[in-house]
Amino acid sequence: MLSTFASVKQYLKFDLSRVIIDNIVFKLHYRWTFVLLLVATLLITSRQYIGEHIQCISDNVVAPVINTFCFFTPTFTVVRHVNNTALESGSIFQPGIGPYNRNEDKIKRHAYYQWVPFVLFAQALCFYMPHMLWKKWEGGRIKALVYGLRMVGLTKYLKHDSMRIGKLNIPSMAEAEERVINIRRTMIDRMRLNQSWGAHLVFAELLNLFNLLLQIYWTHRFLGREFLTLGIKVLRERWVDKMDALDVVFPKVTKCTFYKYGASGSLQEHDTLCVMALNIMNEKIYTILWFWYAFLLTVTVLGLLWRLFTVFFYKNVTFSKWSLYWAKPGKIDESDLKSVIQKCNFSNWMFLFFLRTNLSEFLFQKVIYHLASEFPNDPIHDNDINDYKAREREAAGSSGSTAKYPLLESLDTVDAPLLHHRGGASVAPKSPTDGATLPA
Repeated sequence: MLSTFASVKQYLKFDLSRVIIDNIVFKLHYRWTFVLLLVATLLITSRQYIGEHIQCISDNVVAPVINTFCFFTPTFTVVRHVNNTALESGSIFQPGIGPYNRNEDKIKRHAYYQWVPFVLFAQALCFYMPHMLWKKWEGGRIKALVYGLRMVGLTKYLKHDSMRIGKLNIPSMAEAEERVINIRRTMIDRMRLNQSWGAHLVFAELLNLFNLLLQIYWTHRFLGREFLTLGIKVLRERWVDKMDALDVVFPKVTKCTFYKYGASGSLQEHDTLCVMALNIMNEKIYTILWFWYAFLLTVTVLGLLWRLFTVFFYKNVTFSKWSLYWAKPGKIDESDLKSVIQKCNFSNWMFLFFLRTNLSEFLFQKVIYHLASEFPNDPIHDNDINDYKAREREAAGSSGSTAKYPLLESLDTVDAPLLHHRGGASVAPKSPTDGATLPA
């Protein structure tokens, strides 16, 4: 059985060192729901757990022929026999099964079971798409900075000498100061160049909600408009009435009409019963999906309410302090934090939030300290992140050269100190603004 689900094992790995670029609500969509739908698809397509999907009474017809015919041709139940009273009295032995008059009786056709695996797999892909879009929009920016900062974080165990372990170079404290300054420059440049970063995140989260509502509606139409109240009916009827909503939506026995020509050339009609073994699995899958979708919808709406709070209150120091503590517990200097968030827009604030999620208290304090040193309390400027770049341009213009100012270089050059550091020396030279030192 475990070998059947080996293909989804890769999506269940928990890597504590993985860089986090989203929240738990996002993960419930692209990881847990995606995996749940893939497992359901594998269960439906695997015959070792339920045997043949359909078995019909053959009479004088070859069994494989009528089984295949009734599987590809919609089977049906008689509406007037979907009656709990008749079932309890013994007038019928299965819901929807009984005498049938073609001209008078209304029937309900069942064709969805042919499409269940395809629909489940398509829905799994739909739940993964917002994550793919967000990864493309995010562009690996957080990962690049976090990897560079984590390397610096190892220096708290060293004093004056650097250490090399295989291909890994751990800088000394002095070298770490140089690298943190370079990373600080990179962060400021990233924060300025990606003003729409936060808007893309909000859009991806809204896309999760839209996709969830779309999949609920799609499933409701797919199951003959019986899905929206399925879970409520199951809870109310399952252990009370002999016939419940699952017996109506997923009948275990259906009728099928097969035609063939007899020996004399006349058309013969065969009214047969079919045992729908596949519906034993379908009813459980869609019952679980109903409760999962209800839970996911609740959590998604709460997640969007949280995002609404962050949009309106991110400049509040107390709110930011508790939000960053919630992202990862640890102390933060409130005065430095205030200096930073007052100069941030929402995209900048979200960038810091995810950095806090991925960094230790030791590293994040350094980040906030150095960012605060670049953002003086100057009421003339509304956004010192943008002003920082302007000051470098002015300084570069007065000196006639831009080589000393790494923020004026290409984005790839700015990233160099983060992931490619050789010989323990800083790649990018210091600018005149780098007089700040690390806190003791």
